[in-house]
Amino acid sequence: MHTRMRRLWVLALACALTGVAVLAIALRLRQLHRTARVAVQSPPGEVAPLAPLAHSEPAPKAEAPRESREVEGAPVAGLDLLHIRPGPDGLIAPAGGGTAALTLDPELQLAATRILAAHHLPEAAVVLMDVATGRVLVYANHVEDGPLRDLCAEASAPSASVFKIVTAAALVEDAHLGVDTKECYSGGEQRIVASDLTPDPARDRWCSTLAGAMGRSINAIFARLAKEHLEPQELEVMARRFGYGEALPFDVPVQASALHVPSESLDFARTAAGFWNTTMSPLEAIEISAIVARGGETVRPSIVASVASASGAVVWSAPDAGPAHRAIAKETAEQLATMMSHTVSEGTSYRAFHDGHGSAFLPGIAVAGKTGTLTHAETRQFYTWFTGFAPMKADPEVPRVAIAVLVVNGPTWQVKANVVARDVLRAYFAANDVEGVTRPGAASTKTIARHKR
Repeated sequence: MHTRMRRLWVLALACALTGVAVLAIALRLRQLHRTARVAVQSPPGEVAPLAPLAHSEPAPKAEAPRESREVEGAPVAGLDLLHIRPGPDGLIAPAGGGTAALTLDPELQLAATRILAAHHLPEAAVVLMDVATGRVLVYANHVEDGPLRDLCAEASAPSASVFKIVTAAALVEDAHLGVDTKECYSGGEQRIVASDLTPDPARDRWCSTLAGAMGRSINAIFARLAKEHLEPQELEVMARRFGYGEALPFDVPVQASALHVPSESLDFARTAAGFWNTTMSPLEAIEISAIVARGGETVRPSIVASVASASGAVVWSAPDAGPAHRAIAKETAEQLATMMSHTVSEGTSYRAFHDGHGSAFLPGIAVAGKTGTLTHAETRQFYTWFTGFAPMKADPEVPRVAIAVLVVNGPTWQVKANVVARDVLRAYFAANDVEGVTRPGAASTKTIARHKR
């Protein structure tokens, strides 16, 4: 019965992918090289202003795609992940003159593809990965109008507040702060100005721990703590330890995430809070979450299980995972995970992961995550991110997964990345028969519609 159901999912996926096949052909004739420029950050639940700020500055261009410098991380020659299709035993993609058998889960890939299509998102991407092995389970790209692009490997979107994970890691390791570090603040909801960085007991009427600041993405706290406790070089070194500034090793070339850490005090504080100066791809975002989930160790994402020649003979099989490299201390990763859990339990993604009565869509499953929200002041593109992992603690019954979702809307937006991430995680845990978890369906769609702006 399981085999029969798997085949039905594969056939369904074939139908779902047919409509985008013609658009995907044009991809090979064009390569996007865009820059996330002036952006204005919005507080949770609000759309940011669209006019550029007087003090704004453009973010640097992301580096062009380049292959990994590590031999074991080299891409698979000719792999085309925009032409994923069903094969005899799973999903496959062209690879030079042969065919690559992929690690993707057909049922989850179909679910993610349908979720993105149902919301008619201008641009969106989803990556779901097994934390322990690095095997990619979902690799979905969606472009509503125009040729399909590999958004999963494209680093043109601003990192936004996801960069707060990097800043928090530096605050823990270099400044020796922790989840319970308390800071009072005022301002900073949509921009950081010089007065936001100066403590003023008469004006600083709100206070939060560093964990709470991560959960609610409080810009002023991150900007102020970075200015007080970090040097620009420390933040840059930490960002590079997470993979910024170089291409992520993967089975297709990945555009390097851009990184520029200013030395000027105010610009440095803004960058630390997630304003400007960095970009990333969904693959980079999922690597950040995986590092935290794995106790500070990196993992190489992989999507190809094997490659067969035109005659059907297997000419290459994926090697065993190489040795892990430590990016951050285990204790740092544990504190980051605690901070990120506040995003879903009380912060910017509480409403996305709970219904109107406060009941969790993933009952009994602790989710660690981070949101990011920025609006491009010139193009009016509204970028939202969600990256994280679940369950927070390893479960022998259900493999732990990391997820990264990028949604690019226009001024009138449909849905944010955290809702898409929630529904993909629902599909994953429901497929693993986790008690109380239902697959995304009409009920969640109606909830989304009620909150649409």
